[in-house]
Amino acid sequence: MAESAKAQVVRAFRAVFWAFLGVNKRKNLEADATQLNPVVVVIAAVAAVGALIALLLLIVNLVVG
Repeated sequence: MAESAKAQVVRAFRAVFWAFLGVNKRKNLEADATQLNPVVVVIAAVAAVGALIALLLLIVNLVVG
């Protein structure tokens, strides 16, 4: 049965998070590669990178300013 759109987005963000950390089990990686929509994963990755950059800018502004 196909996952709902919300569940797939959550799985994509979870996969991107673990990829950023570099720790994920091979079976999870293979499942994500076969079951997730690549467009959703790319959008989740771009959003995660944007959030990381925003967080780093906030920290720098708090420390410097």
